[in-house]
Amino acid sequence: MAIVTNDVVALTYKLHTIENGEKVFVEETTTENPLDFLYGVGMMLPKFEENIAGLNVGDTTAFELSAEDAYGEKDERAVAQLPADMFKETGLPPVGEVIPLQDNQGNQFRAVVVEVTPEVVVADLNHPMAGKSLHFEIEILNVRPATEEELSHGHSHGVDGTQGH
Repeated sequence: MAIVTNDVVALTYKLHTIENGEKVFVEETTTENPLDFLYGVGMMLPKFEENIAGLNVGDTTAFELSAEDAYGEKDERAVAQLPADMFKETGLPPVGEVIPLQDNQGNQFRAVVVEVTPEVVVADLNHPMAGKSLHFEIEILNVRPATEEELSHGHSHGVDGTQGH
């Protein structure tokens, strides 16, 4: 069955970034713990989905996404200076730590701490993969039509459709 919109796709991937022309390993999934998602509803990067469109169970592919087609270029202005007293209860985070944040509309996101002073914690709000080209190696494990419940929820309920929330 070829992948089309509103299918649940399960796949394995190996992800590398491309840095100075060299592949740098980031992460991978396994057949025991694959990535599953509802295809064509905006859950995945559009160019990622474009590269797997029409593939069938057992197919493999490899492709590269430019930073522009992945998480965008790094925006040097996307930093926040957070008052150090925000961290009274938890203590000041170290440089490099990923911290959870929330905006005024309740949207949750993560930022990387890039500087810590007694007065302020400077956090980079860019996606961790911003500015990086991504190389994927994919194997399609399963393709099935989404259930009505998955379609109404807008996401997959697991490889076989039985996972709860």
